[in-house]
Amino acid sequence: MSTAVVLVIFTVVHEELSVLLIERAAEPAKGEWALPGGWLLDGESLAGAAVRKLANETGVSDVYLEQLFTFDKLGEGTAEVVVTYFALVDYAQTRLRPQLDWRPAWHPVRRLPQLAFENERVVAYAEERLRNKLEYTNVVYSLLPPRFTLTEMQRVYEAILGEPMDKRNFRRRVVGLGIIRETGVTRKVGAHRPAMLYEFTRREPLVV
Repeated sequence: MSTAVVLVIFTVVHEELSVLLIERAAEPAKGEWALPGGWLLDGESLAGAAVRKLANETGVSDVYLEQLFTFDKLGEGTAEVVVTYFALVDYAQTRLRPQLDWRPAWHPVRRLPQLAFENERVVAYAEERLRNKLEYTNVVYSLLPPRFTLTEMQRVYEAILGEPMDKRNFRRRVVGLGIIRETGVTRKVGAHRPAMLYEFTRREPLVV
Protein backbone atom coordinates (compact mmCIF):
# COMPACT_ATOMS: atom_id res chain seq x y z
CA MET A 1 0.00 0.00 0.00
CA SER A 2 1.47 3.36 -1.03
CA THR A 3 1.67 6.04 1.68
CA ALA A 4 2.39 9.75 1.47
CA VAL A 5 2.70 12.53 4.04
CA VAL A 6 1.13 15.94 3.34
CA LEU A 7 1.60 19.08 5.45
CA VAL A 8 -0.70 22.01 6.14
CA ILE A 9 1.75 24.73 7.25
CA PHE A 10 0.04 27.80 8.67
CA THR A 11 1.48 31.22 9.43
CA VAL A 12 0.18 34.78 9.76
CA VAL A 13 1.17 37.21 6.99
CA HIS A 14 -0.04 40.83 7.14
CA GLU A 15 -2.57 39.82 9.80
CA GLU A 16 -4.07 37.07 7.61
CA LEU A 17 -3.93 33.34 8.30
CA SER A 18 -1.96 31.89 5.38
CA VAL A 19 -0.96 28.43 4.22
CA LEU A 20 2.08 27.26 2.28
CA LEU A 21 1.34 25.94 -1.21
CA ILE A 22 3.60 24.49 -3.90
CA GLU A 23 3.14 25.15 -7.62
CA ARG A 24 3.50 21.71 -9.17
CA ALA A 25 6.13 21.39 -11.91
CA ALA A 26 5.17 17.90 -13.15
CA GLU A 27 2.15 15.75 -13.79
CA PRO A 28 -0.25 14.97 -12.33
CA ALA A 29 -1.79 18.42 -11.88
CA LYS A 30 1.17 20.26 -13.43
CA GLY A 31 0.90 24.02 -12.92
CA GLU A 32 -1.65 23.70 -10.12
CA TRP A 33 -1.16 24.60 -6.48
CA ALA A 34 -1.05 21.90 -3.80
CA LEU A 35 0.05 21.35 -0.24
CA PRO A 36 3.68 20.25 0.28
CA GLY A 37 4.20 16.54 0.75
CA GLY A 38 5.77 13.40 -0.62
CA TRP A 39 6.39 9.70 -0.28
CA LEU A 40 7.96 8.08 2.75
CA LEU A 41 11.67 7.30 2.39
CA ASP A 42 12.90 3.77 3.08
CA GLY A 43 12.80 3.14 6.82
CA GLU A 44 11.33 6.58 7.56
CA SER A 45 8.57 7.08 10.11
CA LEU A 46 5.52 9.23 9.43
CA ALA A 47 6.64 11.79 11.99
CA GLY A 48 10.16 11.78 10.55
CA ALA A 49 8.81 12.48 7.07
CA ALA A 50 6.68 15.35 8.39
CA VAL A 51 9.64 16.95 10.20
CA ARG A 52 11.85 16.53 7.11
CA LYS A 53 9.32 18.15 4.77
CA LEU A 54 8.67 20.99 7.21
CA ALA A 55 12.39 21.78 7.49
CA ASN A 56 12.92 21.51 3.73
CA GLU A 57 10.09 23.87 2.90
CA THR A 58 10.38 26.49 5.68
CA GLY A 59 13.84 26.14 7.21
CA VAL A 60 12.36 25.56 10.70
CA SER A 61 11.59 22.42 12.67
CA ASP A 62 11.26 23.21 16.40
CA VAL A 63 7.62 24.30 16.08
CA TYR A 64 4.12 23.03 16.75
CA LEU A 65 3.49 19.97 14.58
CA GLU A 66 0.59 17.57 14.99
CA GLN A 67 -0.81 14.64 13.04
CA LEU A 68 -4.11 15.77 11.60
CA PHE A 69 -5.97 12.99 9.80
CA THR A 70 -5.48 10.00 7.54
CA PHE A 71 -7.30 10.28 4.22
CA ASP A 72 -8.00 7.65 1.64
CA LYS A 73 -6.65 8.47 -1.79
CA LEU A 74 -6.98 12.23 -2.46
CA GLY A 75 -7.62 12.37 -6.18
CA GLU A 76 -6.04 10.74 -9.22
CA GLY A 77 -2.31 10.07 -9.00
CA THR A 78 -2.02 10.25 -5.22
CA ALA A 79 -1.04 7.60 -2.71
CA GLU A 80 -3.58 5.10 -1.48
CA VAL A 81 -3.15 6.46 2.05
CA VAL A 82 -2.37 10.14 2.75
CA VAL A 83 -1.35 10.98 6.32
CA THR A 84 -1.71 14.70 6.97
CA TYR A 85 -0.01 16.90 9.55
CA PHE A 86 -0.47 20.54 10.39
CA ALA A 87 2.22 22.92 11.61
CA LEU A 88 2.36 26.50 12.85
CA VAL A 89 5.37 28.69 12.06
CA ASP A 90 6.42 32.26 12.78
CA TYR A 91 6.56 33.98 9.37
CA ALA A 92 9.61 36.05 10.38
CA GLN A 93 11.60 32.86 11.02
CA THR A 94 10.78 31.02 7.78
CA ARG A 95 13.01 30.79 4.71
CA LEU A 96 11.24 29.37 1.69
CA ARG A 97 13.16 27.55 -1.03
CA PRO A 98 14.27 29.97 -3.79
CA GLN A 99 13.76 27.51 -6.67
CA LEU A 100 11.36 28.41 -9.47
CA ASP A 101 10.50 24.76 -10.09
CA TRP A 102 8.04 23.50 -7.49
CA ARG A 103 7.75 27.11 -6.35
CA PRO A 104 6.55 27.63 -2.75
CA ALA A 105 4.39 30.61 -1.75
CA TRP A 106 2.16 31.73 1.11
CA HIS A 107 -1.54 32.09 0.26
CA PRO A 108 -4.26 33.62 2.47
CA VAL A 109 -6.55 30.81 3.62
CA ARG A 110 -9.67 32.79 2.77
CA ARG A 111 -8.52 33.52 -0.81
CA LEU A 112 -7.08 30.21 -1.98
CA PRO A 113 -6.60 29.35 -5.65
CA GLN A 114 -8.09 26.13 -6.95
CA LEU A 115 -6.10 23.31 -5.36
CA ALA A 116 -5.05 19.94 -6.74
CA PHE A 117 -5.84 16.58 -5.11
CA GLU A 118 -8.84 17.81 -3.11
CA ASN A 119 -6.41 19.70 -0.89
CA GLU A 120 -9.07 22.25 0.01
CA ARG A 121 -10.63 19.51 2.17
CA VAL A 122 -7.37 19.10 4.04
CA VAL A 123 -6.90 22.84 4.59
CA ALA A 124 -10.48 23.22 5.87
CA TYR A 125 -10.02 20.30 8.27
CA ALA A 126 -6.76 21.78 9.61
CA GLU A 127 -8.26 25.25 9.99
CA GLU A 128 -11.14 23.85 12.03
CA ARG A 129 -8.73 21.89 14.24
CA LEU A 130 -6.69 25.03 14.83
CA ARG A 131 -9.72 27.11 15.78
CA ASN A 132 -10.86 24.48 18.26
CA LYS A 133 -7.42 24.36 19.88
CA LEU A 134 -7.55 28.09 20.60
CA GLU A 135 -10.18 27.35 23.22
CA TYR A 136 -7.94 25.35 25.54
CA THR A 137 -4.26 25.23 24.44
CA ASN A 138 -1.22 27.43 23.87
CA VAL A 139 -1.05 26.33 20.23
CA VAL A 140 -0.33 29.83 18.87
CA TYR A 141 3.10 29.99 20.50
CA SER A 142 4.69 28.92 17.19
CA LEU A 143 3.10 31.91 15.44
CA LEU A 144 4.67 34.47 17.77
CA PRO A 145 8.20 35.50 18.80
CA PRO A 146 9.42 34.39 22.25
CA ARG A 147 8.23 37.70 23.76
CA PHE A 148 5.20 39.60 22.51
CA THR A 149 2.55 42.12 23.48
CA LEU A 150 -1.07 41.18 24.14
CA THR A 151 -2.02 43.21 21.06
CA GLU A 152 0.28 41.09 18.90
CA MET A 153 -1.23 37.93 20.35
CA GLN A 154 -4.76 39.22 19.81
CA ARG A 155 -4.01 39.92 16.14
CA VAL A 156 -2.93 36.31 15.68
CA TYR A 157 -6.19 35.08 17.23
CA GLU A 158 -8.17 37.44 15.01
CA ALA A 159 -6.31 36.21 11.92
CA ILE A 160 -7.21 32.61 12.76
CA LEU A 161 -10.84 33.32 13.65
CA GLY A 162 -11.37 35.80 10.83
CA GLU A 163 -13.10 38.36 13.04
CA PRO A 164 -12.21 41.13 15.52
CA MET A 165 -12.19 40.47 19.26
CA ASP A 166 -12.93 42.77 22.17
CA LYS A 167 -9.66 43.75 23.85
CA ARG A 168 -10.86 43.27 27.43
CA ASN A 169 -12.53 39.93 26.72
CA PHE A 170 -9.44 38.69 24.93
CA ARG A 171 -7.16 39.63 27.83
CA ARG A 172 -9.49 37.92 30.32
CA ARG A 173 -9.65 34.83 28.12
CA VAL A 174 -5.93 34.22 27.61
CA VAL A 175 -4.94 35.18 31.16
CA GLY A 176 -7.65 32.84 32.46
CA LEU A 177 -6.21 29.95 30.46
CA GLY A 178 -2.91 30.35 32.32
CA ILE A 179 -0.87 29.95 29.12
CA ILE A 180 1.03 33.26 29.30
CA ARG A 181 2.81 35.33 31.94
CA GLU A 182 4.29 38.81 32.21
CA THR A 183 8.04 39.05 31.65
CA GLY A 184 8.52 42.29 33.59
CA VAL A 185 9.94 43.86 30.43
CA THR A 186 8.17 46.53 28.38
CA ARG A 187 8.51 47.71 24.79
CA LYS A 188 7.82 51.17 23.38
CA VAL A 189 5.02 50.93 20.80
CA GLY A 190 4.68 54.07 18.68
CA ALA A 191 3.51 57.14 20.59
CA HIS A 192 1.75 55.04 23.22
CA ARG A 193 3.08 54.18 26.65
CA PRO A 194 5.37 51.12 26.81
CA ALA A 195 3.52 47.82 26.51
CA MET A 196 4.19 44.83 28.75
CA LEU A 197 5.83 41.87 27.03
CA TYR A 198 4.51 38.38 27.68
CA GLU A 199 5.79 34.88 27.16
CA PHE A 200 4.16 31.45 27.15
CA THR A 201 4.36 29.48 30.37
CA ARG A 202 5.32 26.38 28.40
CA ARG A 203 6.06 25.40 24.83
CA GLU A 204 5.20 22.16 23.04
CA PRO A 205 7.46 21.90 19.99
CA LEU A 206 6.21 18.58 18.63
CA VAL A 207 3.05 16.54 18.93
CA VAL A 208 2.81 13.44 16.72
